[in-house]
Amino acid sequence: MSAPDPTGEPHPLDSPVRAALTGPHARFAERRGRILRYRADVAPWVAVPDDPQAQDWDDAAALVGPGGAVTITAFREPPPADWETVFRAEGVQLVDAGVAAAPFPEAVRLGPADVPEMLELVERTRPGPFLPRTVELGTYLGVRREGALVAMAGERLHLPGWSEISAVCTDESVRGQGLGTGLVHAVAHEIRQRGETPFLHAAASNTNAVRLYESLGFVLRRRTSFLSALAPKPRPARLPGPGGIRGDREASAAAAR
Repeated sequence: MSAPDPTGEPHPLDSPVRAALTGPHARFAERRGRILRYRADVAPWVAVPDDPQAQDWDDAAALVGPGGAVTITAFREPPPADWETVFRAEGVQLVDAGVAAAPFPEAVRLGPADVPEMLELVERTRPGPFLPRTVELGTYLGVRREGALVAMAGERLHLPGWSEISAVCTDESVRGQGLGTGLVHAVAHEIRQRGETPFLHAAASNTNAVRLYESLGFVLRRRTSFLSALAPKPRPARLPGPGGIRGDREASAAAAR
């Protein structure tokens, strides 16, 4: 858990999705009641209150639709029993405490025209959620070798004073060449240039990645939990028996005798 804010005010990093969607990323927000989410083709994240009530879960289900996923970066309360939990993991939130931020000579800016290649790289390397419009969330930088995109990193959650580094991935063919480190430094430099502080999330079980980020100058701010659950689907209507509604009732009565 994070240390309490000395002012008594909630820290934006304690609920980063809500802070982003009510701040710099408001243009990507969809809202129902106390529930906020990114547009479905931008990012999977949903902001749920710390004390979700039944109405909140109903609102979340209405936003994502039957069978839709609600993915939470910092959850405390489990979803209702009729929701299907498909993913749950412990995570860490790390913040910049001396990252050697600097431009990376090989880095090129990526944009909407690069999305097909970015999606292919994500499919090969599995750095985490990346959707067709995720590139619109902030600066994305990549490295190309012989014209092919082989590494990238960029910005995901953007909240007042903070930007998250995400989608850090390197193709297996070029691993061990420092491309990931160079791109993290370069994205951190972009964030610092705006007067903001970089932060990131990682799975607590991915100890190699956590150690790498710590070696780059990130420190643990808090432990958190990630959850993805599917909204309940409507139950199928019960069909009448062979004799129609009357025959169905008669069959039920007969079975009860």
